[in-house]
Amino acid sequence: MTRVTPFSSPLLLGFDAIEKTLERVAKSGDGYPPYNIERLAGGESGDRLRITLAVAGFCEADLEVTLEDSELVVRGRQNDDTERQFLHRGIAARQFQRVFVLADGMRVTGAQLKNGLLAIDLDRPEPDRLVRKINISVKD
Repeated sequence: MTRVTPFSSPLLLGFDAIEKTLERVAKSGDGYPPYNIERLAGGESGDRLRITLAVAGFCEADLEVTLEDSELVVRGRQNDDTERQFLHRGIAARQFQRVFVLADGMRVTGAQLKNGLLAIDLDRPEPDRLVRKINISVKD
């Protein structure tokens, strides 16, 4: 039995990577940490976005933001404090990994940790319009 997908149309050539990316994103179901994505105003050209993650309890050394191919990966690792004795432990030291798939041309311009919120700024400058003439060869 053949699997029919929206990308199996003969008019959509070379979109296999996008299909695999969509499948990978659909499988990531963990909701921690919560995040917002907002469009920022005032850009001279192109889109400006900010991803804000709620990372209360994490310090700068516990967080890692990397760009792997077209994926923005945010990892958090907290070490368990063995010197403290808890009578009640409601705030667990936990690890997370949150992946955001970026479109072509998106770039990360910076990240800032303030008051338990990690803000990652992105932009996409307007691409130059490229028109290229394709020569037609005649063979008789």
